[in-house]
Amino acid sequence: MELRHLHYFVVLAEELHFSAAAARLGIAAPTLSVQIRQLEQQLAATLLQRNNRQVRLTEAGALFLVEARKTLAQAQRALETGRRAGRGETGSVNIGYVSSALWSGVLATMVNDYNARYPGVSLFTREEVMTRLPQQVSEGAIDVAMVRGPMPLAENVDCLTLWRDRFIIALPARHPLAQRSKKITPQQLKAEKFIVPEQPAGAVEVARRGGFALDNPERPGSLLEVLTRVSLNQGVAVIPDVLQHHVLLPEVVYRTLAGAPIRSEITLLFRRWETSPVLRQFIALARMRSARQ
Repeated sequence: MELRHLHYFVVLAEELHFSAAAARLGIAAPTLSVQIRQLEQQLAATLLQRNNRQVRLTEAGALFLVEARKTLAQAQRALETGRRAGRGETGSVNIGYVSSALWSGVLATMVNDYNARYPGVSLFTREEVMTRLPQQVSEGAIDVAMVRGPMPLAENVDCLTLWRDRFIIALPARHPLAQRSKKITPQQLKAEKFIVPEQPAGAVEVARRGGFALDNPERPGSLLEVLTRVSLNQGVAVIPDVLQHHVLLPEVVYRTLAGAPIRSEITLLFRRWETSPVLRQFIALARMRSARQ
């Protein structure tokens, strides 16, 4: 049994006339008759009562008509879903991110812009430990990831810059340097204990400029955990400047670092040879944003 058999039967059931149904279908009446008989043979049931004057549905035919219409409607929905998926208009995108993507607004902007363009696509987000994200993207555990670069990447993973900012220093409010409004030089931080976030590049560069090495720094993980340690007077931290606008803790102050800004960026990780239409659409949107950075 093929879908065309169901289609022929539904049209004939609506017309109750072989010639009229055949004309509507664009086939010859004898051909339609053969197709209906084949259908009845497959079902081992009589669907139509025929005589020279009229065609009528049998009880079996009436019941079969209901299911045939449902099947044809479902098949049409399946076809349309397939077409939309091929155009990147339906499906899902799984996004991993670190908190910087949230604080900067990049995550919300990308998700909202994509939803506005492709409302039929479901977007799922989850915060992850940053060091795991490149491998998860590479292996397909997640589709794309927003991280604070730079990071080592597998050969099949590429990246785009979504946001640029710079690093600043977070100090305990009672720290002597916190009482100054001037910029803090790297040399002034030489004797400090550093709390290092997941992306250590800022702290490493401060140490390089200050002529000292980071001595077994604590690495508690998330930026919020880093700032919590700073608020408890356990050390200082080099963090992205976006946090000073969104995370206000009574026992933490933020100060600008002297010298040339230490740049940082949030990047989108994606598979280099991605074939999924919905993901290619997401990457294309990211390229548009990246071009404006």
